Amino acid sequence: MSASVIQESQDLSLVDASADRWSFDEAKKIYNLPFNDLLFEAQTVHRERFNPNAVQLSKLLSIKTGGCPEDCGYCSQSARSPTGLKASKLLEVEKVVAEARKARDGGATRYCMGAAWRSPKDRDMDMVVAMVEGVRKLGMETCMTLGMLSPDQAIRLADAGLDYYNHNIDTSERFYREIISTRSFSDRLETLGNVRDAGIKVCAGGILGMGETVDDHISMLVTLANLPVQPESVPINMLIPIPGTRLANAAPVDPIAFVRAIALARILMPGTYVRLSAGRTEMSDEMQAMCFFAGANSIFIGDTLLTAENPGEDHDTGLFRRLGLKALPLGAVE
Repeated sequence: MSASVIQESQDLSLVDASADRWSFDEAKKIYNLPFNDLLFEAQTVHRERFNPNAVQLSKLLSIKTGGCPEDCGYCSQSARSPTGLKASKLLEVEKVVAEARKARDGGATRYCMGAAWRSPKDRDMDMVVAMVEGVRKLGMETCMTLGMLSPDQAIRLADAGLDYYNHNIDTSERFYREIISTRSFSDRLETLGNVRDAGIKVCAGGILGMGETVDDHISMLVTLANLPVQPESVPINMLIPIPGTRLANAAPVDPIAFVRAIALARILMPGTYVRLSAGRTEMSDEMQAMCFFAGANSIFIGDTLLTAENPGEDHDTGLFRRLGLKALPLGAVE
């Protein structure tokens, strides 16, 4: 049964964070709370499950770049977009493990590996499995994002010990066709189901700033919150407009709307790691600080995210120092 979220205006106990299913209308009422009330509620929910001053650090590596047959309007790696990015072959296992070791030594506890595929081919699975096994031997959590997965592929990755699989739903079901035509919204959900059925933790989020509405932000988060099991990790990305893509001239998302989305994600999915992901190079330190207060507790570290820029470890170290935040140590993430 859904939670009742509207009480007396002077009562800040507005949310039942134990609700197992959310309606769009309930989520919208939460989203539209006065900003201070929304952030207070999100921070209250956050403190019930997490250390409010600890952030999980992940590192992302492109193990196969460019040449993707999909037509995602935001992506520099689509073969359909004249971005000038050259396609590369799948990296050697030894190279991936060596980069993971550097990431671990830099404080990352989770290593994420992404390939620009519609879905992995069976001939590539041996190398992908070897990458998972090699990174796990370093004591790190492993995450892969390889496109759509069949049940058999998901089971094989689970048998290799893969901890997380990332497959973003990107946006709301209503707006989805405005961004991608080569796979459906239901295709996305089917892969998430295959991953969950195989026993792998789910990482699924979306992108804000693609021309969608606030209602699309809310709908996307409601979809994620209402999955049979809520995702263990939800990355919220701010679009990085890339020349040559269809969204190269997209208007930037309103920073307050972005923070509201982070807060709503935290309230709807109280036990999830909410990752402040792509787009941080365009966020002020103050905006990032508000996102952390709203419940974001994971970031990507390093200079690049696949093919996009990231703030870099020096900047993040300084920001963490100013905010009194600390990185979660290896082994601390369940």
